[in-house]
Order: sequence, then C-alpha cells, then structure tokens
Amino acid sequence: QVQLVESGGGLVQAGGSLRLSCVASGRTFSNYAMGWFRQAPGKEREFVAAINWNGGSRYLADSVKGRFTISRDNAKNTVYLQMNSLKPEDTAVYYCAARDRTWAAKDRDQYGYWGQGTQVTVSS
Repeated sequence: QVQLVESGGGLVQAGGSLRLSCVASGRTFSNYAMGWFRQAPGKEREFVAAINWNGGSRYLADSVKGRFTISRDNAKNTVYLQMNSLKPEDTAVYYCAARDRTWAAKDRDQYGYWGQGTQVTVSS
C-alpha cells in the first residue's frame, strides 16, 4: 500500500503561482510513477501531469503546458506540481496519484493509489 498526502493548495489571484506537494509513504517511492489530476465541480477528473520513476520522462496536459511543471525528489518521497500563471479555469481539487509501474501514464485508470486532494481556487 502507498499512502499519499497532498498540500499546498489555496486561494490565489489570476496570474499567481502555487506549488503543490505530495508526500508518499508505505513503499519504495522510486518504484512508482506519479501523476497529478484535477477535478472541477460537475466535471470528470482529468489528467494534469505525470512523471516516471526518476524524472526522466514527464507529461503535461495541453491546457497547462508552459505554465505547470512536475518534478520529484525520491530522497524526500515527494512529487511536486509547480503552477504558474494560474487562470480561473485551473480552479479544481488537485489529486496526487501513484501507479505501481516505473513509467508514467496519462490515463487515470492506470493509477491505483490516490490522495485526498487539495483545493486550488483561482480568482479573476
């Protein structure tokens, strides 16, 4: 089992920045690819970013390319999502996810472990 705890969400004005963190525990962190997903009210949970076990491969949704960055620190069992130039449409609950493969995936069904989520609200 892997336990995931997100932090770093909050209220920010459009154009601002936030950095989300997700700390994992329970298993060897470097054995897992990690992802970030988000869910806005009334919408399905959607892919945001993913990273493979050592950070060598990273994927971003088209809607966040050029603004968001995913990274990980295996020594700290932590994955990060740096969010810059935030827009009101980025408002959602952001979830950290882990999959028991070393390569990343964009499909949420490929992830077996999920955090509780952290709210990000961007005001206009």
